[in-house]
Amino acid sequence: MNESTIHRTDWPHVLGLELAPYTQGDAVEHIERLIEQRQPAFFITANLHYAKLSHADDRIRKINGEAEFLLADGMPLVWLSRLSRRRLPGRVTGADLVPRLCQVAEQRGYRVALFGALPEILEKAAATLQERHPNLQIVDAYSPDADELAEEGDDRIVARLRLAQPDLLFVALGQPKGERWISRIYQRLGPTVSVQIGASLDFLAGKVQRAPKWMQRTGLEWTYRIWTEPSRLGPRYFNDLLFLSRQAVSTVFRRRR
Repeated sequence: MNESTIHRTDWPHVLGLELAPYTQGDAVEHIERLIEQRQPAFFITANLHYAKLSHADDRIRKINGEAEFLLADGMPLVWLSRLSRRRLPGRVTGADLVPRLCQVAEQRGYRVALFGALPEILEKAAATLQERHPNLQIVDAYSPDADELAEEGDDRIVARLRLAQPDLLFVALGQPKGERWISRIYQRLGPTVSVQIGASLDFLAGKVQRAPKWMQRTGLEWTYRIWTEPSRLGPRYFNDLLFLSRQAVSTVFRRRR
C-alpha cells in the first residue's frame, strides 16, 4: 500500500483509537522506512484491552498521539471498524509481527534488542529466534528489575541500549507499562524503532501456546486464551467486554438522537 493511498486524516477511529489501516505487509514497510530514516520512533499494537485503558487515562491517550501509528491487534477493533466507511483490512498481531520483523531484520542486517519479561523467558525466546534466523543480530536481551524500570533507572538503561545500538527494540513489560516506559525514553535512544509486544516472547519461549490457526483466523483466539489462563485473563476479558458493550450502546444511542 502506498503511504499516500489513505491519508492519515481518513484512518479509522475505533473506540477512541486512531488505527492505521494496514495489513502486516504495510506495517512492515512502514517500520522499514522508519529504520532507514534513522530517527527515534515507536508504534503501538492495540487491542480491546488497550482501548479500554486509553479511554480511562489521559496519559495513555497522549502517548497514542506521540506514536508513529497504532495497529489493530484484536478482532473486536476490526469488527467495529466495519460499522463505518473507514474499515480496517484485518488485524495485525504483535505475535505475528515480531517473527516477521525478525525475518526482515536478518535479511536487511537490522539489529534487534529484547527488553523485559522474565530472564528464563527472554533467554528461551532469544534462542528460538536465533535458531529460526541464524544470521539475526540480537545485540541485547535484558530483563530489568523493578528498580531499573523506575525513572531513576532510565539513565542506566538508556546508556546500555545506546551502546547496543538496536534498530528494533521489542519491549515485553505488559500494557500499559510498556507503552509508558517507551514513551518516556525512546527519544533518548537514538535511531531505534520501539514497540511493546505483549505476550509475543511468551509464545516464542513456549511458555504460552497460541490458539489453533482456525481460531486465530476467525477472531476467537481470546476464547482460547481464557481457557488456558482463566484466573489471569478471565476477569480482564470480562471487564473488556463490559467496556465494549457500554461503548456500543452509547454509539447506537448517539446515532438515534
